[in-house]
Amino acid sequence: MAAEHKFLPVPKTAAFARGQIVGCPFSGGQPKLGVDQGPIHLVNAGLIDQLKSLGWKVNFDGHHQFEEVNAQQDPPIGVLKNPRLVSKVCKAVADVVGSHVGRGELPVTIGGDHSLAMGTISGTLSHHPDACVIWIDAHADLNTVETTTSGNIHGMPVSFLLGLNKTPIPEYAWVEPRLTPDRIAYIGLRDVDAGEKRLLKENGIKAFSMHEVDKYGIGAVVEKALDAVNPKRDRPIHLSFDVDALDPSVAPSTGTPVRGGLTFREGHYICEAVHETGLLVAFDIMEVNPSLADADAAKATVAVGCSLVRSALGETLL
Repeated sequence: MAAEHKFLPVPKTAAFARGQIVGCPFSGGQPKLGVDQGPIHLVNAGLIDQLKSLGWKVNFDGHHQFEEVNAQQDPPIGVLKNPRLVSKVCKAVADVVGSHVGRGELPVTIGGDHSLAMGTISGTLSHHPDACVIWIDAHADLNTVETTTSGNIHGMPVSFLLGLNKTPIPEYAWVEPRLTPDRIAYIGLRDVDAGEKRLLKENGIKAFSMHEVDKYGIGAVVEKALDAVNPKRDRPIHLSFDVDALDPSVAPSTGTPVRGGLTFREGHYICEAVHETGLLVAFDIMEVNPSLADADAAKATVAVGCSLVRSALGETLL
């Protein structure tokens, strides 16, 4: 825990900042079974003790149990699948993450599918309305009600956070569009829908695809992303990391793998660099799905997930 955290109080009675593990075993934003088991595997792999060894005072009060809404109660809204369930869960997550941020704790949300970021980022923004977001992903997750073809809401959370949906969905009225396009930057994109490309350009959102990572190197890309969303280095940072940003050779056990992704070191460098700013106030690790590969590949993906969290919270190579 080397960096001085500008937005996290360190109690005078202890040399530890406080972290909170928020376990979210949820898969409703996408169709593949098993991603709800990611959080349990990360905790069972020793994540909590690993963070304590870095000097964090870590609290984990168990995985959140979300009220079920069965299919008969949750028919599609247009093409949106499980719309009420996703909304209800994300609202609950927003309240939980917001309460931890409000107490000066750093919530580490382990998912679960990436629709949960609608909740985690809403929670952060409820106490840090000027916070910026670094979104690490192979996908932009920017589809709107109008552009989505699949109806899977894990591909849509950013559009709700930015208020880009032209069709009002009353079930999502709780999502206040506090995030602005100049305060989110993507790193690692390589599978972006046509509608999302248009929205990125129309809204001037900074996005660094794997082309830019190849061209400039990960160090320069991270600096460019931070310069875009946090030019004075005075805004809190919410880092949301989908493990499918990594190449499938590094993290094979995830729902929508795409070849040509970030290397092991590139992914870790992003986390290390954000930690070094001292501005991190919340971290998400999403889309670890242990059921989608053999036992060794699943174990490797879980291990990478734990390692990314450690890097974001201060583990260094030396």
